[in-house]
Amino acid sequence: MIFKSFFLALSQLGDPRFRRVLGLGIILTFALLIASYAGLLWVLDLLVGEDAYVPVIGQVTWLDDLLSFSSFIFMFILSIFLMVPVASAITSMFLDDVAQAVEDRHYPNLPAVDPVPFSDALRDTLYFLGVLIIANLLAFILYAFFSALSVFIFWGLNGFLLGREYFQLAAMRRLGRQGAAALRKKNKGTIWLAGILMAVPLSIPLVNLLIPIVGAATFTHLFHQIQAADDPSSQSRVQ
Repeated sequence: MIFKSFFLALSQLGDPRFRRVLGLGIILTFALLIASYAGLLWVLDLLVGEDAYVPVIGQVTWLDDLLSFSSFIFMFILSIFLMVPVASAITSMFLDDVAQAVEDRHYPNLPAVDPVPFSDALRDTLYFLGVLIIANLLAFILYAFFSALSVFIFWGLNGFLLGREYFQLAAMRRLGRQGAAALRKKNKGTIWLAGILMAVPLSIPLVNLLIPIVGAATFTHLFHQIQAADDPSSQSRVQ
């Protein structure tokens, strides 16, 4: 079910409508990544001053470092961590567009759905983003004690958190907040594994630029597959 959803998402990359959303998502993902990195350098400069040195970048002077070649290399390395909250924000921004493109092509018999109200989308975006940031900051303690397992802790933690967010947002369009939460809890193991499938490529620089949009499409498919398995009467609507 997970791999079927993932490959269905990949198969739509040639769709002009999907490609437009994907292109815009990549541009904004890259812009948010640069903004996050610039903000990090600015905070370092503010906290420790211009005489501080950081491995790879050297002396921290945020504007000069942001524009330097070595800093771009460091940004791609740091994107392994920065892309998690960036992916969360991008998914929340584009999920309705991605889900609609997926449903128009693969599930044309579904009834029309009203977009999730902006206030609900903003509330969920801020909530998930806060949880992601706090959980990843706390995870650095685990990385220090279990350094050999740090990559697996990273994938497991963010797979759980991103899978929860992706599925909740995809399911809310059709089931509402409570219905989405109930279906998510019933299938949390499958959703966690699917989230790990998203978290692993998020740790690969450049490839991770594609994941927020492809992940949104994957979880739209996964929602419909899970709903069909949970409620056989809905099977005819997702063919």
